[in-house]
Parts: sequence; structure tokens; C-alpha cells
Amino acid sequence: EVQLVESGGGLVQAGGSLRLSCAASGFTFDDYAIGWFRQAPGKEREEVSCISSSDPNPYYRESAKGRFTISRDNAKKTVYLQMNNLKSEDTAVYYCAASWVACWPDPKDYWGQGTQVTVSS
Repeated sequence: EVQLVESGGGLVQAGGSLRLSCAASGFTFDDYAIGWFRQAPGKEREEVSCISSSDPNPYYRESAKGRFTISRDNAKKTVYLQMNNLKSEDTAVYYCAASWVACWPDPKDYWGQGTQVTVSS
């Protein structure tokens, strides 16, 4: 059974940090790019960051650059999103998703169930 399980969300004050984890199982993790997406109430889903095994340069949306860091541990089949200097506009449900080899394919092959991040100002 394919699974992507997010964890690490929660309530944090503005300026604080959280580290999200996306644990994968049921597929060949090394062959997939993993992206982090978020969706705030009333807004469209947006891609925050993405990392593949083959590309040394992860993708970050502009608002995440300099504050968020994505990394992956292929041995643990886990992708992390370290989020620093969080702002109220980062409040959303965060999802991870897998796509074959590269970050750009859409639709994604697999999705997690999401984890809530709430940043209080």
C-alpha cells in the first residue's frame, strides 16, 4: 500500500519554526520527487517546495526562499521541510506529494493526508 504521511504541524507564533516530515512507503522512494504543497482556507493549493534525487537544486516558491529548507533522507524514505521565521500567511494545511523522477509532472502520483500549520501573529 502506497502511503505518504505528513507530521510536524502545529500552532506556532510568528517568527517561530516548525519542521514538517513526509514519510513514504509502498513505492520506490528514490525514483520520485517529493513536493510540499499548502492550501489555506478559501485559497487555491500552491506548491511550496520540491526536491528530487536527480536534481541538486530544489525548487522554492518565492515567499519560501531564505526561510524554508527542503531535504530528503532516502535511507529513511522521508522528506523534511524546515520552516523558519514563520509568518501568519504561512497558515495552511500542508501536503506532500510524489511525482515520478522530477518535480514538474502533474498530476502527482501520490498525496498525503495533510498536516495543519497555524501561525499566530
